[in-house]
Amino acid sequence: MRPPDPSEMPATGASNVRPRVRIQTPALAHEAAQAAANARPTDALRGSPRGEQDSALTVGREAIFDVQDLSVSYGSSQAISGVTLQIHRNLITAIIGPSGCGKTTFIRSLNRMNDSVPGFTIDGKILYHGHDIYDRGVDRVEVRRRIGMVFQRPNPFPKSIYDNVAWAPRNLKMKSGLDERVERALRGAALWDEVKDRLKDSALGLSGGQQQRLCIARAIAIQPDVLLLDEPASALDPIATAAIEELMQTLKNRYTIVIVTHNMQQAARVADRTAFFNLDASDGRRTGVLVEYGDTDVMFTRPADTRTSDYVTGRFG
Repeated sequence: MRPPDPSEMPATGASNVRPRVRIQTPALAHEAAQAAANARPTDALRGSPRGEQDSALTVGREAIFDVQDLSVSYGSSQAISGVTLQIHRNLITAIIGPSGCGKTTFIRSLNRMNDSVPGFTIDGKILYHGHDIYDRGVDRVEVRRRIGMVFQRPNPFPKSIYDNVAWAPRNLKMKSGLDERVERALRGAALWDEVKDRLKDSALGLSGGQQQRLCIARAIAIQPDVLLLDEPASALDPIATAAIEELMQTLKNRYTIVIVTHNMQQAARVADRTAFFNLDASDGRRTGVLVEYGDTDVMFTRPADTRTSDYVTGRFG
């Protein structure tokens, strides 16, 4: 399982600045709902994995993840069922949906963070660069090195700023040029200028927004291929949130980013593509399913499914 080193991949030529996406007003929502009701689902979804709309953004882009009929259970409780989608290089993909629909379960499955959860079982496949990450013999540590994760609340170690960033490289025996590696990661997280004169100070003395950027620096210090962000700004104030969102636009030139968010405006601002998950109770059990997946501007203005329209316009969730 040896894809090219991310540092060797050319950056895309796309601009960092995305056009602002307008969230639907009730009038627009009504028009979109009518169009969705009149449309034949196969017209929107023909030629793509189930639930996924065709996209000019993905033409010629490598699929980093190819998720095939993924179902995840914890004991007798099924969290998500039948999820099929592809996630492409150097795009920001947002995972949205109401609480309990399996968004975090899905994103944690992408780097095997659920493995230690009691009763966890998985069906289907998650191919990363064509390799099934759940195959026997696949090294979970290597998976997590290549697919980094930042959690909902900042969780710096009770160590110095420097030691937080250096922690993973040291443990992975990547000690050569450690000072340069730490500086590069802090610069990559747009934090270097704020902390360069106090690297030996405790990371716990940083503000919440700085701590979250430190966690991002810690994740990219080992040069992963993918960054998974599980509601990275939900505990931050608007100024710190704006800094994280701006940073994401810079980071996507080098990394593929998948973000879980409950904030519809945030998804519209930062994501290139958006996947909408919802709860399905058709068989008497509440299970997370993928309803629709496509370019963010289409998902928020011309969704193919009325459930998507209802969610992004605030009718439920």
